Amino acid sequence: MSQLKTIFKSFLSIEAQMIRARLLAAGFQATVVGEVASISTEGGAMATGGIRIQVPASQETEARQLVDDLLTNSSESDA
Repeated sequence: MSQLKTIFKSFLSIEAQMIRARLLAAGFQATVVGEVASISTEGGAMATGGIRIQVPASQETEARQLVDDLLTNSSESDA
């Protein structure tokens, strides 16, 4: 089994799911970790340390670049 690497952390479930969906659409094997715990815990994602997006170590660099590009382009279009 491949080692998983965290490439993104969010305190919002919808944000984590949107990032995961974009990664999946681009062919990455992305998973969401900690979402259920954050929903089930008093204090939510802040209390659990956030919701993490993880990919296999072999995809880490490319997946991280895609997320960075998504966040950069999103910020530019919001301005």
